[in-house]
Amino acid sequence: MSKKYNTPKRNIVVKTRMTVEEYADFTERAKFCGISQSEFIRQAIENAVIKPIITVSPVNEKFLSAVGQLTAQLGKIGGNLNQIARYLNENGVPYNTLYVDVQSAISDLADLKFEILRKVGDAVGDVQTLKL
Repeated sequence: MSKKYNTPKRNIVVKTRMTVEEYADFTERAKFCGISQSEFIRQAIENAVIKPIITVSPVNEKFLSAVGQLTAQLGKIGGNLNQIARYLNENGVPYNTLYVDVQSAISDLADLKFEILRKVGDAVGDVQTLKL
């Protein structure tokens, strides 16, 4: 009578090359865990947390620089809006006296938003999916 195992049928074979040291480490770890090399690899894959490597190319550096400059501009505009709000709160000046300043700041923010979208779109190629 032969044994029957309730395991999924696996048809794919994965091959890799290792140094002598890597292979020794690999076989020792599998042996220490009391599992086959195949099971060790499957569990390693299932439980692994691998972070992607982000390479900064000249295009990415240019993009990051542009976003940094736009972010700085956004910070300045935000500071201006905070000054306007503080002035209104401290002095009780009616809103309509500062209407032009507030509208200008809002317009600047809208312009900046579209500039960011344009720069990001140039870098990644799809402005339609971006939302700020």
